[in-house]
Amino acid sequence: PLAEAATLGETNSAMVTIFGFALVIILLVLAAQFESFVSAVIIMATVPLGLACAIFALLLSGTSLNAYSQIGLVLLVGVMAKNGILIVEFANQLRDRGLGVREAIEQASIIRVRPVMMTMICTVLGGLPLVLASGAGAEARVALGWVIVGGLGLATVSTLFLTPVAYLLLGRFVTPKTHEEARLKRELEEAAYTNVEPAE
Repeated sequence: PLAEAATLGETNSAMVTIFGFALVIILLVLAAQFESFVSAVIIMATVPLGLACAIFALLLSGTSLNAYSQIGLVLLVGVMAKNGILIVEFANQLRDRGLGVREAIEQASIIRVRPVMMTMICTVLGGLPLVLASGAGAEARVALGWVIVGGLGLATVSTLFLTPVAYLLLGRFVTPKTHEEARLKRELEEAAYTNVEPAE
């Protein structure tokens, strides 16, 4: 028992490190993709809720938080980020067209409901065979399946509400590309004007 406890402790420590690296990498990739750290934070705001829903699903099913379910949690982070990307990216595009923060996120949330729900339904249906698995190695597959099915199924509905709220709070700090391009163009024109030598 002591050896098993030590092994489990080492596994949990390693998974915490891996999980931390996964969060940092996803955040940096999103920040680079959107050219905005705020947009990345808005997308990642749904991750804690997704993890809480996954752990709640494990508790309801009586499944332990083992190495396989922890791998599922890492997978869940990526899927949750994808749902946030669908909404935030479209909201940013609408703001580039001149819409305000509230109007952009309202339209994006309504229009992107179908893709988000389709992603959730397909992923949940794909994870059902894992939940219903039996035979050798079933424990690993069931743990992974409950994280995907329960976590994603419960969290997706909440994401449709949490992401717009986060965007309303933080979206005003995201500068639309049209404004940024206009600012850069104005600065270039001012620099070119100051560099022009007066005619003699």
